[in-house]
Amino acid sequence: MSDDLTDDTARPESGLTDDDFSPVWADDDRPRIPRVAGEREALTAYLDYYRATVEMKCRGLSPAQARARSMPPSTLSLHGLVRHLAGVERWWFQQNFERRDVPFLFFTAAEPDLDFNPPPEADFVADLETWRAECAVSREIVAAHDLDDTARPLDWYEDVDLRWLVLRMITEYAQHCGHLDLLREGIDGRAGA
Repeated sequence: MSDDLTDDTARPESGLTDDDFSPVWADDDRPRIPRVAGEREALTAYLDYYRATVEMKCRGLSPAQARARSMPPSTLSLHGLVRHLAGVERWWFQQNFERRDVPFLFFTAAEPDLDFNPPPEADFVADLETWRAECAVSREIVAAHDLDDTARPLDWYEDVDLRWLVLRMITEYAQHCGHLDLLREGIDGRAGA
């Protein structure tokens, strides 16, 4: 084994090669998560990393590909997940934490699954923009509050602090980024973490 760090055959300490790890997308432009950071910086960096993963996994797809349900019998699609995540951003940060009087996205009493099941006329590009706008509002809310600030979510019996909410969103995104990985690979074979 070579001591030359430019030699990609093996890493000096572990002996592992790049083939032993998940492939990385060639155009991966996600922000690097800091390895040493304060609590707020670490939490927001992880959440923004997962948001950037959604962007990356949706990049270069046609509306038809984004709507594809590529992992039967699952009915999930990238388009549906984008709509769902837009609604989740609004639900937790605006409607629950700040108690803003804003309407639901992609949800009605008659059709509660308009997020995961986009109607035929749903526009993927427009829905991506809606999700981006919701993320921007959520970032503003997080920046305006201390992590120890609390709120009582709708229909809940106890308060939550902003720290809990950001961790809850990281969990939501982590789960759905796994779905996005599988869906994207099923659409065009593109794999990678």
